[in-house]
Amino acid sequence: MNKKQKKMLARILIAAALLIAFNFLPFTGYVRFIFYLIPYLIIGYDILIKAFKGIKNRQPFDESLLMAIATIGAIAIALTGDGDYTEAIAVMLFYQIGEWFQSYAVGKSRRNISDLMDIRPDYANIEVNGKLEQVDPDEVEIGSVIVVQPGEKVPIDGIVTEGSSTLNTSALTGESLPRDAEEGDEVISGCINMTGVLKIKTTKEFGESTVSKILDLVENASSRKSRSEEFITRFARIYTPAVVYSAIALAILPPLVRMLGMRLPAEWGTWIYRALTFLVISCPCALVISIPLSFFAGIGGASNAGVLVKGSNYLETLSQTKYVVFDKTGTLTQGVFEVNEVHHNQMDREQLLEYAALAESASSHPISKSLQRAYGKEIDRTRVTDIRELSGNGVTAKVDGVEVAAGNSKLMDKLGVKWIDCHQAGTIIHMAVDGKYAGHIVISDIEKPHAKEAIRALRSAGVEKTVMLTGDSRKVAEHVAADLGIDEVHAELLPADKVDKVEELLEKKPQKGKLAFVGDGINDAPVLSRADIGIAMGAMGSDAAIEAADIVLMDDDPLKIAKAIRISRKCLRIVYENIWFAIGIKLICLVLGAVGIANMWLAIFADVGVMIIAVLNAIRALFVKKL
Repeated sequence: MNKKQKKMLARILIAAALLIAFNFLPFTGYVRFIFYLIPYLIIGYDILIKAFKGIKNRQPFDESLLMAIATIGAIAIALTGDGDYTEAIAVMLFYQIGEWFQSYAVGKSRRNISDLMDIRPDYANIEVNGKLEQVDPDEVEIGSVIVVQPGEKVPIDGIVTEGSSTLNTSALTGESLPRDAEEGDEVISGCINMTGVLKIKTTKEFGESTVSKILDLVENASSRKSRSEEFITRFARIYTPAVVYSAIALAILPPLVRMLGMRLPAEWGTWIYRALTFLVISCPCALVISIPLSFFAGIGGASNAGVLVKGSNYLETLSQTKYVVFDKTGTLTQGVFEVNEVHHNQMDREQLLEYAALAESASSHPISKSLQRAYGKEIDRTRVTDIRELSGNGVTAKVDGVEVAAGNSKLMDKLGVKWIDCHQAGTIIHMAVDGKYAGHIVISDIEKPHAKEAIRALRSAGVEKTVMLTGDSRKVAEHVAADLGIDEVHAELLPADKVDKVEELLEKKPQKGKLAFVGDGINDAPVLSRADIGIAMGAMGSDAAIEAADIVLMDDDPLKIAKAIRISRKCLRIVYENIWFAIGIKLICLVLGAVGIANMWLAIFADVGVMIIAVLNAIRALFVKKL
């Protein structure tokens, strides 16, 4: 509890104690009025000030004005002898109890999110003259070497230059599984170093690091309102003045009709009391408070699961998703190429891989790296001479004086070597040694561990169609799509082609359904922007993709997409529950109040009770079941 909440709780307790005590006083008339005015002002002075400021600023119609009119009117009726001071003060007391409860609930959700996202580093360690100095992360320049000791947060993105350790990434990804880091590995800010000392060469400024971008996304998420929130704002603008005028009409018209038309006593006190009860019942607190809180809790629950949602409007859109379109490399597959098979080899497998790795040793291409990993030994560059790279075809070189060619079928045709086609999907590296065909090596990207499960989970979540768009070859794309169970696949696409395909799919999708695109590369940024909802891979995704996306998956796990959809639907379900519950109860109580069946105590339930129930319901969105 913060100071403000403690102060409000003290006011509630003091006012309640005085109210109970004054019920036993024998005083009557103005003396009793003065005594009851004390707890009323203790508990309600801030509401009266807000109502006065609203009138002064020409924005009078809010819940403060409704409470001020209702309670002052009720006290005035009690002063004439027709009412009860306890009833009037209790209305303000219970209203403030509801306000305190709402403040505590919102504060708790904010603290939960802050705890989940407690990744902001307080300092960075720089080694100066053999000693560590703590400096502000903002002051660390790109290319600086920082030292992260066990138990400390990694303050800035970078590459490990010395040491090895285990990193706790749960604050970023929502997963408790630790990740190993050693020399040469990229590490992102916000992780906690668990075991060894790491020296990290920074690759970004603090303001551009992962931790800063995450915090910025979470902090600004509430500024992007959903249609439901905008509806409530518009509703309150029209609803509040409407009920004030209705209450005035209820207080004046029936007694006038009785007095003039039927020549009966006007009973002004009865109708004014009903009008005041009507005002208390009509206060739209439950809607105004619980709807934004539901979305806030939903965003917090998603953050806890490692899914960053940039605004409640995106959470609402995600709940309506019917089509999910995927990029392939880095999204459904790991983007890490590995040697799978060696076919038709005319020499030992190890010998062929050695020739391939040495011939490709000058290249930094992922395929070259995969050949070097498959070779598994240190590359001796002195053994390789006359390296020639033929763009789009492959390489030729002399390894230990032997002519070696490694590349695609075009290279073999160019060299006049008869090659053998491969039935398997993947990138095929044909090998020729001393001008003769020596076999081919099959290299392919690896599917992500949860990719197949992710597609099944999306179907269970109500997604009607899954599509894959890729620039890879048709054979590879169709193989991956068939293995994962994806409904439709389009291959060999350029970035502009992907946008065109998404445009076509947007035309075909159900009218009320939404299309989500999931990608990770810089070439996916245009499609992420064009889709109804863009989802980016946050750990390995490019900055451009993360910037263009509406939702970011912090651990690159496609299984989180179905979880995010479930979170969004739970959040929207809670929002609609609160809307129907609050409006339904209020309408019933308004009718009862207008005809004189409902008194101030029922009015208190219709206002404060409904608000507390709606707020409790809203907080459920913060908690997410595991898949």
